[in-house]
Amino acid sequence: MTDALRPVFELCVVLPGLLLAYFPVKSYLRQPLLKLITWIVPLLLFLSAVGGAVCYQYHISAEPALTSIVLIAVTIYIKTLRGSMWKSGTVALSVCAVFACINSLSRAINAAMLIDMRLTEAEPWLCLRAVVCYNVLCWLFAVIAYYPATHAARKMVEDENFAQTWYVFWVLPLVFSALNLFMIPKYQDTLYTGRVLQGYIVISIALLILLLLFYAIFLMMANSLNRNARLQQENQLLFMQQQRYENLKTAIEEARQARHDMRHHLNQLSALAEEGNLDKLKVYLAGVVSRIPSLDMRLCENQAADSVVSYYYALAKREGIPFYAQLNLLEKIPVNEIDMCLVLSNLLENALEASLQAAPSRQQIKVTSYLHASRLLLIQVENTYDGVIKEKDGVFQSSKRKGNGVGLQSVRHIAEKSGGASTFSYKAGIFCAKIMICG
Repeated sequence: MTDALRPVFELCVVLPGLLLAYFPVKSYLRQPLLKLITWIVPLLLFLSAVGGAVCYQYHISAEPALTSIVLIAVTIYIKTLRGSMWKSGTVALSVCAVFACINSLSRAINAAMLIDMRLTEAEPWLCLRAVVCYNVLCWLFAVIAYYPATHAARKMVEDENFAQTWYVFWVLPLVFSALNLFMIPKYQDTLYTGRVLQGYIVISIALLILLLLFYAIFLMMANSLNRNARLQQENQLLFMQQQRYENLKTAIEEARQARHDMRHHLNQLSALAEEGNLDKLKVYLAGVVSRIPSLDMRLCENQAADSVVSYYYALAKREGIPFYAQLNLLEKIPVNEIDMCLVLSNLLENALEASLQAAPSRQQIKVTSYLHASRLLLIQVENTYDGVIKEKDGVFQSSKRKGNGVGLQSVRHIAEKSGGASTFSYKAGIFCAKIMICG
């Protein structure tokens, strides 16, 4: 009976691995964690029991069954998460690489325990003490990694900015996993030749430490890149606000100049009226009216939202795109202003790009925003678009613009992070985004 449990225990290490993978992506879960545990844990235990029974029945190694269960677990992991495939896939690969190093170390420990018995060739699984040690090491690593995974790693994963290192980092865990597979000796007796066993233990520990060091370096690099991206976003928001102030200064100066010239205009109008020259009077009045500056620059009391929307209003006006804005926001709002500005800038940037591709007669952008129930910020942006838009896994993608949809993913995550929601629809050439951010 004990021998039958050994391959089962070897396969049960998938549980701490999957748990560790979920630590940094809690906010991306499609369903509550407790609900996930109620069906994932029994499923993995069942697969481990079936896989272990098959290995015991046919007296084969547990490695093929472990690989199959890991692939199933990774598939479940990715399907139960929202957000970028790069992030979820890379996190899963990172955990697999660490557990592959622990697997090599457990194999070395098993060989050391059986050095006097030399029974490894007769039984292809780890001995009972080694397999228990294997599980203890996996759970111990999951416990040790809990704090960094739920703080530093989670902060990096949940960052709205997508560090470019995500595109290449997956190579590292893949290489380390391949190295550990390459290290598996074809014949177990090889480990007892000379000092091979001692070297195998040292190399296994060295690979694990080296891998963790690489992870730490990647974490620092990604956080640095994300910090730079945040600074760029803040600089962009400051630039928008500066442009807003410059426009207001220009409008105020024009109004002051018009007020200063009003006495001269009144004198001229009085003279033309005394002459009875109505034609010249009409022409002069039309000229004066055309020079009166438009002061409809203030869209709402909140300066942050006012600056962002006014910036894109000016860009749309420059391109001749009709822009309708209705903002009813107080000076102080109950939501994070940076999140609000990121949502508005992402949506309006997409709206401006989409409107530029539409026929001139159909171009338009409409933005509405107001507070509801004192703690909910509602934002709606509508724009025309003549291209083809398709939706895949809740992310809208354009056939005309490679990579379209990343901004919408960021908007969706900001809304969900605050406890709000987001909906996107595309019908009859009109793309509509509705966002709710909770305070």
